[in-house]
Amino acid sequence: MAVTRRLRQEQVESTRLSILRTAERLFAEHGVFSVSNRQVSEAAGQGNNAAVNYHFGGKNDLVRAVIQRHSAPMERIRAELLDKHAGSTDLRDWVTCVVRPYTDHLASLGSPSWYARFAAQLVTEPKLRELAGEQFAEDSALLTVRDALHRNLPGLPAAVRAERDEMAHTLIVHLCAHREHSLPADDAGAAALWTATATGLIDAIEGLYLAGTDRT
Repeated sequence: MAVTRRLRQEQVESTRLSILRTAERLFAEHGVFSVSNRQVSEAAGQGNNAAVNYHFGGKNDLVRAVIQRHSAPMERIRAELLDKHAGSTDLRDWVTCVVRPYTDHLASLGSPSWYARFAAQLVTEPKLRELAGEQFAEDSALLTVRDALHRNLPGLPAAVRAERDEMAHTLIVHLCAHREHSLPADDAGAAALWTATATGLIDAIEGLYLAGTDRT
């Protein structure tokens, strides 16, 4: 009986993962609002066209599940970087803590990947942005990084810091979506591209935050 339950649970987890991967790809290629749960079920090879509803619920629940699948590993990377740079007064260290959880995670996905293009929709679509905000609001390490970054910009008004946070986030997400669309076919080439992308983003975002301050 225990073996049967374990096998059943493994089958369920395998089905859920297949659905999540398929949904992420279809969302990235066609847009979240253009893809139905039925289409995801069919593309995932599920005989039951209501498989998405059975395993996840509605469209919002499926989107949340895709976000959660990627947010957990990014949180781990961010926590490691936070430990490494704790107490630093170098702005670049904190910009690194903003950029690299995203680019390092994308590198870990190999080639092809679809998450960056999916994530770009979370920035541009208000309903999706709200769903993503609910998830990332629980990331205490992200809040710690943001506060440390702001402490290294004492001369920058709060409203300007918030505006530049928004600019930095938009730049990261959309540049990575553009890069993902043209990933090299091999994993080694993809990893090299993400490393170069991280360096370029860190350079640009550090300059963005410092613009107009006495540290430029």
